[in-house]
Amino acid sequence: MSPRNLPYFLSGLVVRGFGRGSKALGIPTANLEDKVVNGLPDDFDTGIYYGWASLNGETYKMVASIGWNPFYKNEKKTVEIHVLHTFENDFYGKEIQAIFTGFVRPEKDFTSEAELIKAIKSDIAFAEEHLIQPDMLAYKNKFLTG
Repeated sequence: MSPRNLPYFLSGLVVRGFGRGSKALGIPTANLEDKVVNGLPDDFDTGIYYGWASLNGETYKMVASIGWNPFYKNEKKTVEIHVLHTFENDFYGKEIQAIFTGFVRPEKDFTSEAELIKAIKSDIAFAEEHLIQPDMLAYKNKFLTG
């Protein structure tokens, strides 16, 4: 699936990931269960996406990584959602719904963790800027109303 085929909706349970998002990077992610990853269309491009995530009845801006995380040399594909909200508790085992409304960039490797963190922060800023646009807010409103 190419970015021009967006929006794309998915939902699944949040599971424990590698523990790098919060601990190593300071950017917590909600890792989705394998059946969600395995259910992605074969032509869904890996990379960084943005959109909206719904958890516990609330909808938040999000940015997500879909792919192999080349910096960490993952052996399996993952879907990791960074919700642009600070939560007091983890939400393992909870269902998260997400609508991917835009594409930021393809996944790539980095030479250092600092370079990776800088790129993620840039991805977040990109998402923040684009999600306030009327066409993106319309997705949020539709997401909220079903």
